[in-house]
Amino acid sequence: MIGIQDLSKSYGKMHALKNLTLEIEKGTVFGFVGPNGAGKSTTMSILATLLAPTSGTAYVGGYEVTKHPKEVRRLIGYMPDFFGVYDNLTAYEYLDFYGASYGIAQAERQQIIPQLLELVNLTQKRDAYVDSLSRGMKQRLGLARCLVHDPEVLLLDEPASGLDPRARIELREILKELRNMGKTILISSHILPELAEMCDVIGIIEAGELIAFGNVDEIHARMQGQKLLKIRLLGRLEEAEDSLKEHPLVTTVSRQQQTLFAGFTGADEEQAALLAQLIQAGYPLASFGETEGNLEEIFLEVTKGVGT
Repeated sequence: MIGIQDLSKSYGKMHALKNLTLEIEKGTVFGFVGPNGAGKSTTMSILATLLAPTSGTAYVGGYEVTKHPKEVRRLIGYMPDFFGVYDNLTAYEYLDFYGASYGIAQAERQQIIPQLLELVNLTQKRDAYVDSLSRGMKQRLGLARCLVHDPEVLLLDEPASGLDPRARIELREILKELRNMGKTILISSHILPELAEMCDVIGIIEAGELIAFGNVDEIHARMQGQKLLKIRLLGRLEEAEDSLKEHPLVTTVSRQQQTLFAGFTGADEEQAALLAQLIQAGYPLASFGETEGNLEEIFLEVTKGVGT
């Protein structure tokens, strides 16, 4: 449904995308993970026909985005990370306006809009003005707007950004329902555990390059067969991090709050020796062991945190 081949976007000497290639099959929920400035929004803007690539090609539903933008726009529902709303309209009028913009007949809009409001749990806000809605409600209304013309593909750029926990849960449940409806969804988010739960495939992008692709288990399995050690300390994190980086069997080290994650290529005996070395050095260890690698830990492991 979505095909990207050697896609690049440059702004002078700055490269927002570097030869990005990926394939997303119909009905797939694809999670796009990466630090700020990694190229996620740039990719989505190109797929939404809002930005021309410097080189490479991108297809949606078989249509090349630069040659057939009208056909692509009929197929997609695009929700940017920040979007404007018409504050002097009610929620119903807002959706009716966009439905008319897509050429949907009034009689059909009168059937579609109540269904959309029910889907995003805003039926009770049908006659409320948009500017009176909470941020979470506005996000759900924006998602309903994306669906007004029943697109096959949804491009959702940070839809959970700025939402409180309850609003994120509500949005997640709506996305699950859309997945059950067979929509192809490309979603970027920093709420990594939720992405792992709802996505079929994950892509990790950094500095404009795709550095990992697959489901969480596949990505973890491809990490060169190395172990991922999870080391929680009560202090002296910088010293311990420097010490681990000097160890010949440690490939990478990253930090999250009071925990260090280290890629380790040694056997069990060498792992035990590393633990003894840390204890002998007097580091205040709270826990030490291997981890299966959830999405947050894999993200810390495979990225360098440099962005673009």
